[in-house]
Amino acid sequence: MGTGTGWFVAAACAAWAEVLVAAVLLRVRGGSGGGGAPPGPEALALLRGGRQAAVTVALVALHQRGAVAAGRKHTVRANGGPGRTRDPVQLGVHRSLRNALPPHALAARPEARRAVDALWADLGRAGLLRPPGRRRTARLLLVAAPATLAAGLLIAGAGAQDGPGPVLVLAAGVPVLLAVLALLRLPPATRAARRLLADLRERHPLPAHRREVTDGRLVQLYVALYGDPALALFLPRFARDGGLLGHRTPDGR
Repeated sequence: MGTGTGWFVAAACAAWAEVLVAAVLLRVRGGSGGGGAPPGPEALALLRGGRQAAVTVALVALHQRGAVAAGRKHTVRANGGPGRTRDPVQLGVHRSLRNALPPHALAARPEARRAVDALWADLGRAGLLRPPGRRRTARLLLVAAPATLAAGLLIAGAGAQDGPGPVLVLAAGVPVLLAVLALLRLPPATRAARRLLADLRERHPLPAHRREVTDGRLVQLYVALYGDPALALFLPRFARDGGLLGHRTPDGR
């Protein structure tokens, strides 16, 4: 084995090490999410659609109690106190509404962000979400792996007489790149979380008419599970005027 080939093989081994460490970081240990009480609507929304979805469900719950209302130009404003709630996400969202804000800006406000971060940590311990710190570290390693391969190829000198041949470059590089792409595509929600959401959607299909549902807690559950279609069905005016709808509904609303 020539010196150039040796350099490339060493770089490929280092890239594989980065991929393996990233895979370990992305592996979620702990519970399967099936024991204990089922997660609340904000938690389910966080599993389905991330931080913004959790904030949206909190706004729905607050609006049902008259604590928030639609403001001007697709914003949401506080409309008195938060009411009788101890939900940390709802309280964090309400504290963030010192001024009217568009819903997409609420998730970045410190009070709301801290509350959602705490909920994310709880779901991580339950094995339903990948911890954000480990996920960021894993992504850095995955981005570094192709760079390590490229650096090894440059040092080895692919065109040099003792450099790695194209067969070795493809055999060592392609699996690394495929593994990197596969791991980068892993969603924050784990398989247990996706299974939980699928089971709940099967048990609670979105009704055809809003008059079929009179329980406000069920409305929150539907918004958590289905997002915009449930908002447009149950709270069309608040969702439209408050800027909660991220996408147009099929009829253009």
